[in-house]
Amino acid sequence: MFRAFGHITRLLQIARLLARHDALFLLETLDIAPSVVWLAKTFSKKNAEGRPGERLARALAEAGPSFIKLGQALSTRSDILGEEITADLSELQDNLPPFSSEEARSAIEAEFEQPVEVLFRSFDDEAIAAASIAQVHFAETAEGEAVAVKILRPGIEQAFNRDLDLFLWVAQLVEKTRPEWRRLKPVESIRTLAHSVEIEMDLRFEASAAAEMAENFADDETFHVPGIDWTRTGKRVLTTTRIMGIPIDDREALLKAGHDLEDVIKKSAAAFFKQVFRDGFFHADLHPGNLFVQQDGSIAAVDFGIMGRIDRRTRRWLGEMLLGFLSRNYRRAAEVHFEAGWVPSHHSVEAFTQACRSIAEPILDKPQNEISIARLLAHLFQVTETFDMEAQPQLLLLQKTMLVAEGTVRALNPDANMWMLARPLIEEWMNEHMRPEQVIAEELSDMTETMRRLPRLLEGMEQSARAMAGGEVRLHPDSVSALKRSDNGSWSRTTAFGLITLVIAIVLLIALAL
Repeated sequence: MFRAFGHITRLLQIARLLARHDALFLLETLDIAPSVVWLAKTFSKKNAEGRPGERLARALAEAGPSFIKLGQALSTRSDILGEEITADLSELQDNLPPFSSEEARSAIEAEFEQPVEVLFRSFDDEAIAAASIAQVHFAETAEGEAVAVKILRPGIEQAFNRDLDLFLWVAQLVEKTRPEWRRLKPVESIRTLAHSVEIEMDLRFEASAAAEMAENFADDETFHVPGIDWTRTGKRVLTTTRIMGIPIDDREALLKAGHDLEDVIKKSAAAFFKQVFRDGFFHADLHPGNLFVQQDGSIAAVDFGIMGRIDRRTRRWLGEMLLGFLSRNYRRAAEVHFEAGWVPSHHSVEAFTQACRSIAEPILDKPQNEISIARLLAHLFQVTETFDMEAQPQLLLLQKTMLVAEGTVRALNPDANMWMLARPLIEEWMNEHMRPEQVIAEELSDMTETMRRLPRLLEGMEQSARAMAGGEVRLHPDSVSALKRSDNGSWSRTTAFGLITLVIAIVLLIALAL
């Protein structure tokens, strides 16, 4: 009761702020708490200019750090808000006024229980960058190394926990009152956001992500990741080697320094391809402020708080889908969606092929430099309701990253297209990983992992069956209906036996094939 009252009060405050920016359409789209929306609309003065997405971005920026993160998450959801609004939200800048140098120094001393003067020979009191979660100061270690020191904002955890609880409450209301929106997984999406923010607020995770990517590119002289100073890194403080370079979107400065823009574009496109397809681990915040061109022409990245992962199988599907669209093989692009389980099997492959064609042709018919695969995927996500396609969080994050990467490339050269540069790399990777022996080896590896987890899986199924038999678990009505269709819910033993039999049969077939 008290939780709901607190959330309604907070929601009214947010609704009034949205109303002032003429951005209440966000809550109107969700169609929850109509009385709150009415009150906000009635008692708030509008003071807004610009497109709906611009107005919403300004409102979310004013609402604070949690809402900036929410806006960035919503910028991937063209299936909910449409492409124009999400495009404007993708421009939402994560810039906030810096907190004081006294607070920064206090945070460092609290983290390491040592005076700043012991840890650093010099420490710049003026922050060089300030965002919603942390800010960065330049410093020099006692050993004389130039470093960048990232420090969490004071009290940021409490502020985020309060607002994320509100977001989860709203998502639960949406799923309860709007069953047709469950396929978009609002609750799961908010939990994913909460998990992402939780990781961002422990800077040891960011340090680990940077170290992993540095290992992935250890033998690549074209892409660099700053080193981690682990002795000066903790939960609330991260220290890395200082990156010196020119922001990748500063075209004039790059030309003045003698850099070949085509070479810079090729290197950045290749680095993006390697992260997504080779490693399945990519930097998901590739705005120009996080990418620099160094003196030797290599690309350097910073800020590894937001990262994305894609498993091997999804990478193969993604590669086939992209090549299907680029070669106008819409049938294959459609089939991949069914094979991946993204579109339910009861739909028509022919109808989805037609939908893929209708989405892709207007984009692929443009001049080569104007083709945007990110926008193609955005259009594809918008037609998902017709085909009951469930949201794929890893692809939504990748689509947003693609959009930012495309914009960065076009800022350097409006005539360039990163996908035409990356296409040979994708084709080479697909040829290697689609060979029958490679597919069998990867499937066998996945099967081995599944069998390793099988005892725990069966134990969990048995516990769930017992709980349901004892009336300890309440299922969603959709789940109850599904169980009724499968022999009145008597499934646990037969399913377990069938699963074991299927696994053994597949392993034997693979062994015979080898």
